[in-house]
Amino acid sequence: MAAAMLAGLVAAPAAAREPGSVLMAENAEARAFQEAVGYADAVIAGDTIYLSGVVAAPAGEGAAGLDAGYDRAFKRIAATLARAGASWDDVVDITTFHTDLPTHIDGFAAVKNRYVKAPFPAWTAIGVSRLYEPTAVVEIKVVARRAAK
Repeated sequence: MAAAMLAGLVAAPAAAREPGSVLMAENAEARAFQEAVGYADAVIAGDTIYLSGVVAAPAGEGAAGLDAGYDRAFKRIAATLARAGASWDDVVDITTFHTDLPTHIDGFAAVKNRYVKAPFPAWTAIGVSRLYEPTAVVEIKVVARRAAK
């Protein structure tokens, strides 16, 4: 009996990642990177949507401020949420990782508040020394709940 219970526990995570519940990038180049590294834009498990982190970086050489980079990241998250059948209104938890939290938090919060409205989700902001993408200044991870059908 213990072996059967253990087998059920081991098999359970795979069922949460059935092909229809995994959202890969729609862009061929981004999808190839995801497949090489081994991650998805999002995974839907029941009524919960787990999004992979989305990075924000400056717009490019000579760009003024980071608002455009933050905005691109929030739009990308909104598009992934929409593909999963949700919106920013369904977000229950946000975790952000910042390479210079004190310098960037006010500008980041201002852009975030264009997308995230009251009643607000939980939010944890964490300072880190660096992110996977060398030009990134913040990475945004989101968990959302789909409305019952």
